[in-house]
Amino acid sequence: MQLGLIGLGKMGGNMRERIRRAGHTVIGYDRNPELADVSSLAELVGKLEGPRVVWVMVPAGAATQSTIDELGELLEPGDVVVDGGNSRWTDDEKHSEELAAKGIGFVDAGVSGGVWGLKNGYALMVGGDAEHIAKVQPVFDALKPEGDAGFVHAGKVGAGHFSKMVHNGIEYAMMQAYAEGWELLEAVDSVTDVREVFRSWQEGTVIRSWLLDLAVNALDEDEHLERLRGFAQDSGEGRWTVEAAIDNAVPLPAITASLFARFASRQDDSPQMKMIAALRNQFGGHAVESAK
Repeated sequence: MQLGLIGLGKMGGNMRERIRRAGHTVIGYDRNPELADVSSLAELVGKLEGPRVVWVMVPAGAATQSTIDELGELLEPGDVVVDGGNSRWTDDEKHSEELAAKGIGFVDAGVSGGVWGLKNGYALMVGGDAEHIAKVQPVFDALKPEGDAGFVHAGKVGAGHFSKMVHNGIEYAMMQAYAEGWELLEAVDSVTDVREVFRSWQEGTVIRSWLLDLAVNALDEDEHLERLRGFAQDSGEGRWTVEAAIDNAVPLPAITASLFARFASRQDDSPQMKMIAALRNQFGGHAVESAK
C-alpha cells in the first residue's frame, strides 16, 4: 500500500525504512529537505492514490494541530489521518471531530520502540473506528514486532494515546526503582562491583527486563555514570498520567513519586530541603550547612 509520512526524525525516519522493507511505498515529508521525499504537504497528498492514508509523526500540541488543520484542507472524504506522535488523548477527540466533519477518518496510535524500533519492531496501541484502522492495518503489520504480540486496537478514538500514556507512566516508575537501587548499591562499601550485580539480575530474577538490559549497557559504557549530570527531563505523558489518575480517583503513588523525582533532579539547591533542614535544626538542634 501507499503511505504518506509526515515527520522523519529519529522515530519517523526509522519507521519509513521499516515500512519500505515490508514492501510498501512511503512518501515522506519533513521540514528538513535533506530528509524529505517531497517539498510540501500538498505535494505529498498529490502523490498518493485515494483513498489516502497519511501518518503524522510530529511533536504534540501546536505542531500536530497545524499539520492536521492543513491536511483537513488537502485530503478528501474516505481518506484517513493517523496521529502517531505523543498527543494528549483529549486532543485526539478534537481532531477526530474536526476531520469527521470533512468525511476524513482519524486513528490515534501510541508508538513505543524508540531507536530500536527499526530492528525490533514497534509496539502499537491504536484507537478509532474499526473501518479506519482496517485501512491502515498493512502498515501496522509492517511496523509491529514479529509474532502475535505488539499490536492492539485499544478502543475508541483516544484509547491508543491514553494507553501509551499509561505505558510511559509505568516506565517512569520502573526506571526510578532501578535508579534508586543502583544508588543504594553504590553507597555501601560492602558491594564492590555494582555493575556486575546489575548484570547478574538479567537472568533468572523476577526484575529482569529490557530496561535492566539497557541499564547494564549504560554501566558498560560508564561504570559509575560519572560522565552524566543527574538531570532528567519529563515528557508531557508523565504529567498527563498523574492528572488522569486524579480525575479518575485512581491512586498512583509510585508513578507520581517518580515524576516528582525528576522535578527534584533539576534543583542544584533544593528550596524544600532548606526548609526541612531549618525545621530539623529548630526542633532538634540538628546541624545545618551554610550556603556557599
